Amino acid sequence: MKTWMSAIAMTALLGLGACNNLTSDQRTVAGVAGGAAAGLLTAEALGASNEWRLIAALGGAAAGTVVAQNQQQKVCAYARGDGSYYEAPCP
Repeated sequence: MKTWMSAIAMTALLGLGACNNLTSDQRTVAGVAGGAAAGLLTAEALGASNEWRLIAALGGAAAGTVVAQNQQQKVCAYARGDGSYYEAPCP
């Protein structure tokens, strides 16, 4: 079972390279789907209960959305160390 999930995860990672020419909405949908899948696969690999699988998928979807939008805007958030952060162009 874990080998099967690893194969799906690797295939998904290879598919992310094709995301260069997406519109903003398409990039957001891809981020949501990819994040949810990553969260669900992680919860499954750790043997989580159904409730935790749902929470992991929702958390992954939220993180995927933020990453997709951040890549679209080309702005990164940097921590200052005092709990605050600032935004600047990504390197």
